[in-house]
Amino acid sequence: MTREEFEELVAEALDRIPPELTRLMDNVAVFVEDEPPSNDPELLGLYEGTPLTDRGEWYAGVLPDRITIYRGPTLRMCESRDDVVAETEITVVHEVAHHFGIDDERLHALGYG
Repeated sequence: MTREEFEELVAEALDRIPPELTRLMDNVAVFVEDEPPSNDPELLGLYEGTPLTDRGEWYAGVLPDRITIYRGPTLRMCESRDDVVAETEITVVHEVAHHFGIDDERLHALGYG
């Protein structure tokens, strides 16, 4: 799968998030990278920033939070295009949920682990 096709899958996964939630997303950017950091080669996605639930009056003038979805590990773990589509959606929802302050334990319980 080309990078462009993978980027389109990420965009489609973002489009499937309900509008009432995407309207609440604030100061966050989503990126696609080919590979994760070398110290975590199987990482599918990463949220870096301050979750909405932790922001206070001090939160102003900061760089956007960053969600990165990694193409290489996703393609290596999936056996078919359908698997890539499903895994990409799970990963996007998982990382967006971190933006909303939802932790890994709760995400695993909801099936987005």
